[in-house]
Amino acid sequence: MGSYDPSGGAASSNGSSSSSGTKPAEMDGLLAGAGYKVKSSELRRVARRLERLENVMVNAADISQLASDTVHYDPSDISSWIDTLLTELNQTVSLPCDLLELPDLPTCPLLEETTVDNRWVMAQNDQSHHSFTPQTQQFQQLTVVTSMEENSGIRLVHMLMTCADSLQRGELALAGSLLEDMQGLLAHVNTSCGIGKVAGYFIDALSRRIFAPRTIGTGSSCTCSPFEDEVLYHHYYEACPYLKFAHFTANQAILEAFNGHNCVHVIDFNLMHGLQWPALIQALALRPGGPPLLRLTGIGPPSPDGRDTLREIGLRLAELARSVNVRFAFRGVAASRLEDVKPWMLQVSPKEAVAVNSIMQLHRLLGSDPTREPVIQSVLSWIQSLNPKIMTVVEQEANHNQPGFLDRFTEALYYYSTLFDSLEACSLQPDKALAEIYIQKEICNVVCCEGSARVERHEPLGKWRDRLTKAGFRALRLGSNAFKQASMLLTLFSAEGYCVEENEGCLTLGWHSRPLIAASAWQAAPEYGVA
Repeated sequence: MGSYDPSGGAASSNGSSSSSGTKPAEMDGLLAGAGYKVKSSELRRVARRLERLENVMVNAADISQLASDTVHYDPSDISSWIDTLLTELNQTVSLPCDLLELPDLPTCPLLEETTVDNRWVMAQNDQSHHSFTPQTQQFQQLTVVTSMEENSGIRLVHMLMTCADSLQRGELALAGSLLEDMQGLLAHVNTSCGIGKVAGYFIDALSRRIFAPRTIGTGSSCTCSPFEDEVLYHHYYEACPYLKFAHFTANQAILEAFNGHNCVHVIDFNLMHGLQWPALIQALALRPGGPPLLRLTGIGPPSPDGRDTLREIGLRLAELARSVNVRFAFRGVAASRLEDVKPWMLQVSPKEAVAVNSIMQLHRLLGSDPTREPVIQSVLSWIQSLNPKIMTVVEQEANHNQPGFLDRFTEALYYYSTLFDSLEACSLQPDKALAEIYIQKEICNVVCCEGSARVERHEPLGKWRDRLTKAGFRALRLGSNAFKQASMLLTLFSAEGYCVEENEGCLTLGWHSRPLIAASAWQAAPEYGVA
């Protein structure tokens, strides 16, 4: 089995090398984008030195001596801080000399939750001896334990990426060994939040990929029943603002597009519990001049127990519409996959103003077989033929459809770490556990599955712009009302850090500086032709 070379090649026992799917320069760019101040060629050495440093600390005769006369600098400058520790430990433990040349370690957004601020600042302006109280010694011992957890978090990130690279190279034995090491390292990290929790989910997905390869092509290890999907979707909707942002932003755009039309038809690509539509029904009821006739066609999976779940949802929405004097008609279309839906099933009338609504569904149509025409082209073609007044599209603002596994894995690790950070800041605790399972299911599909089983093929807004323009659509600008409504929505969540931004007529919702979800609106433009 070849040894791992972070510079971009797998060095075999005979000295030959094989190229990786990611070049060193590209890998350096990925690391820089994730907030790392480290070269890919240094990752192996950094991880090795951290491991040896931890062994030295564990084997130290009396770890309390770290609270002696040493000046403890802020460990956000990890290189200087480790040098200080090693100098102190060197008095009693024989240290490898290369540990003293540890390069600057990365500062990474994935590890923000383990950063310690003023609690760490023990620096003094002189090197004189100090007298320490027992409380001070206990405090400094605690900082050592905390620093070990922080180092473990950094090592987990490095090892996750190394494991993903090993998988891309086909080195399953090495990947399995790294996986076992990571599972042991989790014992030193808080797995209830932060990087420990995220790493646990990615380790689980890697484990399924390595040890259950027969499920990769079927997705059986990452799938839920339609009923379970709906339950998880509902809790994710309640726990954080992303789905609410998607629903309310799309509704506002649809409401404005329907202005002046007396017969309107909404085609929803994923009805779920119908959570999106009560707000639109109520808004139409208050429309000046009276509400229009509203037709709603909801697409969803067949009910496994023989119940007509779509019809039950339609009846509840009809009752609401009746209570606010909105004329309403519902049609359910049962389909396991969106590509199975045909235009004739929707019964669109030329007298209607049509709105097509897709909330995180179009990415599931992106094909995996380069020799076949992607399914999305045919679906966009028949949508364009309906001449919709508006098509609302909400998608994850991520790039999880890259052909290289390591590229996809690195992007997913950064994206979902940010997503979990934002979820931790929300105050709606009862829904968080199931909301996290909803996200975990996505992670599993992105990391574990391949071929047709990998349906979470998220792509960024720029790619959707190009694709939809080529398919015969022109962009509609989401107006100021949608922006104001999305901003007001965030006041429902007692968390600072969410941010709504306008992007060339589209809206994104993200956490601090990272957009996580993008909403856009489109209209059929026959003069562009059909792709």
